[in-house]
Amino acid sequence: MIPDGRDILRGVLVSLWLFGSIMLAQSSDEISIQRYSEEGQKALASGRYEDAEKAYERLRDLEPRTAEVHANLGLIYFQQRKFEQAVPTLREALKLKPSLGKSEALLAMSLSELGRYREALPGLERGWRQSTDAAIKRMCGLQLLRAYSGMREDSKAVEVALELNRLYPNDPEVLYHTGQIFGNFAFLTMHRLAQVAPASVWRHQAEAEAYESQGSNDAAISEYHQVLSVDPRRPGIHYRLGRTLLARSRQSNALDDVAAAAKEFEQELQLDSSHASAAYELAEIHRNRGEFEEAVRFFEAALKYYPDFEEAHLGLASALTSLQKPDQALSHLRKAISLNAENEVSWYRLSQVQGMLGNDAEQKKAFAEFQRLRTLKSSQQEASKQIFAPEEVTRQQLDAKVPQ
Repeated sequence: MIPDGRDILRGVLVSLWLFGSIMLAQSSDEISIQRYSEEGQKALASGRYEDAEKAYERLRDLEPRTAEVHANLGLIYFQQRKFEQAVPTLREALKLKPSLGKSEALLAMSLSELGRYREALPGLERGWRQSTDAAIKRMCGLQLLRAYSGMREDSKAVEVALELNRLYPNDPEVLYHTGQIFGNFAFLTMHRLAQVAPASVWRHQAEAEAYESQGSNDAAISEYHQVLSVDPRRPGIHYRLGRTLLARSRQSNALDDVAAAAKEFEQELQLDSSHASAAYELAEIHRNRGEFEEAVRFFEAALKYYPDFEEAHLGLASALTSLQKPDQALSHLRKAISLNAENEVSWYRLSQVQGMLGNDAEQKKAFAEFQRLRTLKSSQQEASKQIFAPEEVTRQQLDAKVPQ
């Protein structure tokens, strides 16, 4: 797992290690030494590693006591994934000149690539914690993830992953590898939970949430019922069970599941009247049934405890519009847009309300913005999908018949 920052590292090391037209000790082979030095520098600087390797191997034979020659040759081996050769070469460079800190980092990374994590660890940790060179620090950090995982020191791997994310928040390679670390740590933690407390409410809840995230609704419903059998008043479980029943109803169009979901949301509100999401879901069920007065009541209950609940503002605006109260709906649509101006549903419903109020110019403006966002969303739809977790509440959708 050589990180993709190798070219950056190569530039850093070359600029520090390459030694002028001739900085080697004078000898009878001075002309050959200078020629191979120049050839090696040019080849290494341009990424022609095979040519650089040949030149520096000849230099090593001519000047075996020059640390920089071994250092550059070790770098060349590393770049070509010849780690077995890189290790003794870099060791020799450090033996001759211990101050070559970047050679120490390269040696540690080479050992890590060979799976020799115990040997690699001291050099990787020094490079990660002490290096002021961003490229070295980044690469040592990525290799530390590999080493700690290989040694099953998962908590240390997570610590490094968190710091890597802080230092390089937009680095795709860092995000990929740290994501794997977090996912693996979560799996191991849940596995440990299953071992130490297989019949606990926590194990059943974890299983239920995992099944729910995978779309395995029947299994999730069964596990949520197991949780409630152990702890009938456990906060949030009736809500999650209701959400899973709704998800199953969308797969099978089963009205019985919608009715069962409504009962679960009602039970959640009995346990916790401030559960805004449960109130919202219940309101949305009433709205879809055409029971707009009830929908308004529950949407308002949700907003009482969560005033910046975008979806609840949109749902309430829709219910008020259906009750022919566009003037009241208008303020909720404006609030929803202030919270998220990129939601096409908000602009479409605003265009409807402005039309009902006779504000033709505002209606056209809102509809134009809706069309712009809809086109943009269509082109970015795949990128915007949530991959790892279901949505926490039912999102407001466009009406079935929307003008193009």
